[in-house]
Amino acid sequence: MSEDETNGDESPETDDTEPVDLEAIRTRLDGLEDDLEELDSNLESAETEPDLDVVEADLESFREELESVEIPEPPESDDEDDEDDEPAPEEELQERHDDIESDLSDLEDDLEDQRGPYGEDVISEIEGVSGTITGTRWSVEGDEELIVAVDEFLAEFNSLLGSDVAVPGDLEPASGAELGDNAVENGQAVREGLGDTLAEATDAVEAADLDADDDAETIAALLEATDDFEDDIDEATEWTDLEVREQLRREGFYDVLDHVKDFPPEWHALKVHEKRGNVDQILLAYDSLGSEFMEDHCLEALERMGPEAAIEPMVQKAGRRDTAAMRILGKIGVADEEVVDALVDYVDSNPDLQKPAFRALGEVGAADAVEPLAQQLAEDNADVRSWAARALGLIGDTRAIDPLADILADDEEDRVRASAAWALAQIGTVDALEIVADYDDDRAYLVKAEADNVDLEPVA
Repeated sequence: MSEDETNGDESPETDDTEPVDLEAIRTRLDGLEDDLEELDSNLESAETEPDLDVVEADLESFREELESVEIPEPPESDDEDDEDDEPAPEEELQERHDDIESDLSDLEDDLEDQRGPYGEDVISEIEGVSGTITGTRWSVEGDEELIVAVDEFLAEFNSLLGSDVAVPGDLEPASGAELGDNAVENGQAVREGLGDTLAEATDAVEAADLDADDDAETIAALLEATDDFEDDIDEATEWTDLEVREQLRREGFYDVLDHVKDFPPEWHALKVHEKRGNVDQILLAYDSLGSEFMEDHCLEALERMGPEAAIEPMVQKAGRRDTAAMRILGKIGVADEEVVDALVDYVDSNPDLQKPAFRALGEVGAADAVEPLAQQLAEDNADVRSWAARALGLIGDTRAIDPLADILADDEEDRVRASAAWALAQIGTVDALEIVADYDDDRAYLVKAEADNVDLEPVA
């Protein structure tokens, strides 16, 4: 083929390639957009399950037609300046196709949301609660709470469904170890009895053959009752909960309580122990309670108190990358070798761990950390450089003056320079203060403010 034969507006075509009619594709997409608007209107007006079945079938047919529309790839171009040109027709068509597909997916989701609820949903919820009951070991109190909860649920259930399901009258709450050798066996009997009772309830729902349209109000009320039932079961006392409380009770943790002001009682007792400075009891609660809520409050109490008795457990916890423990060690402020070693391990770590570790090293005045912290002044991350500078200022070691002065002079980030100025002011020697004072007309307000705060007048 000659060069002249290839010069033209159309790309060369092989014998097997036929030109694509882009206008025909555009027309099909116009029609699909109109059809989709009609489907949206049909879904909005659908009131019954059969109506929704019709819309669902129409949506399936629509998707098949949409998937049959093939958008050709846009022609490749060797022009490097094409980024500023208008998009190719094929790209515009593909974008319209994608928008239609996205709107179709939204309609399909709306269809599912508009269906039901069904009797099968009630059965599924009851079976879920039953599984919690039968799969958990409960305390004596828990057994009693379960029986009451099932009784109350069945009263509402029977009222709504016209059934007569009832808890067996011979169930004895006896899961607690204090009831002797038969405790586990009796507790298992309670769980199995309640499980069998709830199985009767699901059978009653199935026998009722509830219709999603005709019985919509009944289904909704049953689901609401089941939600309340689930909440009651969640609040019942498990054996593991009771075991921890019994342990704390034997250790005298609750002896400080004349009454329970805050729930849970462990929280109230923790506040009293913090007020009285009972570090051993707070550490006991921290070690014993598996609740994330209570663990957080124990750590917060220790952080406020800063007791040296907490050093060893907090060093261990800090060794497991725990930032709260690092903050507590900083609050305690004792720069013994064990504490410093635990914190220095995170100096060259990730920023989430560096920030609390740097702060804690500064607060404990860790002279051994000056060199590794000074090395962090060369890090790419501006936050890391800023945190390192402030930690060096808290430590107050004069070895940090020169590297901090370099950061103040040369760092590209003004907030890092401001941190260096603050750190030099904290070190407070005449040399350090004179360096900062020279920046009283600095371009950066933050740096200038630190310089303005420097007082070089001799102290009388």
